[in-house]
Amino acid sequence: MSQKDNFLPRQIGDAHIRLLRIFKVVVESGGFAAAEVQLNISRPAISQAITELEGLINTRLCHRGRSGFSVTESGEAVYQATLQLLAGLEDFRSQINALNRDLKGELNIGITDNMVTVPQMRITRALAALKARGPDVVINIRMIPPNDIESAVLDGSLHIGVVPDLRTLPGIEYQSLYEEQSLLYCSHQHALYQDDDRTLTNRKLAQYDAVLPAYAQAAQIKKQQLVLKASASSTDREGIAFLILSGRYIGFLPTHYAQRWVTEARLRPLQPEKRYFHTHYSAITRKGARPNLVLDAYLEELAKTGDEIASTEGKY
Repeated sequence: MSQKDNFLPRQIGDAHIRLLRIFKVVVESGGFAAAEVQLNISRPAISQAITELEGLINTRLCHRGRSGFSVTESGEAVYQATLQLLAGLEDFRSQINALNRDLKGELNIGITDNMVTVPQMRITRALAALKARGPDVVINIRMIPPNDIESAVLDGSLHIGVVPDLRTLPGIEYQSLYEEQSLLYCSHQHALYQDDDRTLTNRKLAQYDAVLPAYAQAAQIKKQQLVLKASASSTDREGIAFLILSGRYIGFLPTHYAQRWVTEARLRPLQPEKRYFHTHYSAITRKGARPNLVLDAYLEELAKTGDEIASTEGKY
């Protein structure tokens, strides 16, 4: 790469910080493959970001290829400078947050059931940051179905809700949060637990009782469930888990929610490369609602938790 006088623009913006954050994760993960899991973005997207950053500062940051991954001397210097920059940004954020400790009031939030096991914990982290900014803020959480959350946000009884993206209502603002994967599971007591996935046809699956959700589902989700023998239903995912764990039913669960039982060998996914679907979740607020400092502060903190991934592919 040729030498040039100016490496970075006079003003470092969000796009530059995004590239530096990706590079930081790549270095700390020891390569692109591990960073792919950490960042939840594809390896080509990571490679493109690193190439863009190298072009921006006109120097090679790392070696990658058949010989493995390693950081160059320049890359190490950029990594150390990145740590200083991000630490400075966090220190600035903390100082500004300290000015807002007079936040008072309530935050009424409605959440779809069993999202506490989502590994990124954006909701939890934002609540912690809100409480740090406003120790006197009272937080009220209601775990209710998505339709009830939408109604409560629209009538003002909830300030904010977290729901799957099944429809778009004109009176609601949407802020992207998560995309979760669901797989088809059976328990260790079920007849299919020891079966070879290669023999698992739709006809064979249809011989076994299945539990299906009693709440609204997207069309692509319903398509996966059509082959199942619907003989039970549940209004929430905990109820689905109860029935699957009974050993008498198969059913779909989010991977983050089922992981504890998979680790204990009490559940296993059936043909995970084929029988799966994704559900996207958003935080919702009412359009045109009166200004609310507590809600505004929470939305700010919620947005901050997704900076790295939201600025790349909009997923976190």
